[in-house]
Amino acid sequence: MASTSSSSIQKSFKYDVFLSFRGEDTRKNFVDHLYYALKQKGVVTYKDDENIEKGKRINEQLIKSIEDSKCYIIVFSKNYASSSWCLDELVKIMECQKMTEHTTYPIFYDVEHTEVRKQSGAVGEAFARHENEEAVRKWRDALKEAADLAGLELKNTLDG
Repeated sequence: MASTSSSSIQKSFKYDVFLSFRGEDTRKNFVDHLYYALKQKGVVTYKDDENIEKGKRINEQLIKSIEDSKCYIIVFSKNYASSSWCLDELVKIMECQKMTEHTTYPIFYDVEHTEVRKQSGAVGEAFARHENEEAVRKWRDALKEAADLAGLELKNTLDG
């Protein structure tokens, strides 16, 4: 009789990669290129193409997509922290990151990782719009935690 240990059972994921990004900053340039490059390599990638209404909160379908992804690529940009949707997504990603089978990789697109960690500079200006919201503390913690992960800093050389 064959015995199976729960440690040998691996979760199967619907997506290899979940892309988290602020559409107005990166959708038509970096994120689209990244998405198509991943797709070309056969990487099953979730990219939310919905235009989220201002003030809307993350929905259950998106939470499920985050949970069903093995890896997360967070593209931090100047306006990422202005979106409560992005910040809620980030909190969920960082919760999942704590599980051993998930990997998170931040990309700092035209922002420094220290701006994300300390919510300073352009990131701080974008984040300042949320000071009266009850979720601010968990958003700050998630930003700090994500900024401490090994990642890549990219400068947008097309903006002059």
